[in-house]
Amino acid sequence: MNCKKTMVTSDVNNISNPYAQMDKNTVNSKGQLAETDHVKFDFPADDGIRVMFVGNSITLHGKNANIGWHNECGMAASSKEKDYVHLLEASIKKYDPKASFCICQVADWERGYKNGREVYAKYEAAREFSADLIILRFIENVPKADFDSDTFLREFDAFADYLNNTGKAKLVITTAFWNHPGNNDIRLYAEKKGIPCVELTDLGENDEMKAIGLFEHTGVANHPGDKGMKAIADRIMDRVIKEGYLAR
Repeated sequence: MNCKKTMVTSDVNNISNPYAQMDKNTVNSKGQLAETDHVKFDFPADDGIRVMFVGNSITLHGKNANIGWHNECGMAASSKEKDYVHLLEASIKKYDPKASFCICQVADWERGYKNGREVYAKYEAAREFSADLIILRFIENVPKADFDSDTFLREFDAFADYLNNTGKAKLVITTAFWNHPGNNDIRLYAEKKGIPCVELTDLGENDEMKAIGLFEHTGVANHPGDKGMKAIADRIMDRVIKEGYLAR
């Protein structure tokens, strides 16, 4: 029996351009939120575990009728309750009903990572949150053209330290949803620092994990849909539980 695999066009494209899926993200990294909305809080008065989500449009994107996005949550979930942040919040609340959460949207840092410290003031409220657990799920808006590993790693480390103002927070990091030239740097950073690293890039290679067909704007549609958001939340939650980070 002939078991030779026939190479289809998509296979050829993936070989010639390993970042083909990331290139489909044509959502502008600028202006994703109003200047006053870079840091938000859920259940801020509670006195349980304090969890910070640090991310980009997949974590939180404001409404933008120009691209057909009418929610204010992680793009492209069908509702706030179905983005990965709020799925994780619901899961964590089952362990600690008094948990409180900070959502920190850092697309501005990503875009200008080489001068990352220039935007720290935008995130002062997140720093003052004094998180016990920080989920670092961002890199997609870091320009892949002339990507500088050394600068990225130095500035990423400095930014993580800035947000972790007590120095006592547990950290979890993820790879990009779409393949990014900095993925391996994230893995190496996690290994060096002893930080759990959650792999997500295989999700971005699977159209079933996206909102394809639900939005006219291809950039929005290539963000994780409800199935992708749940997969992201499940993988992060599994690792958080495995590491014992919800134990009080």
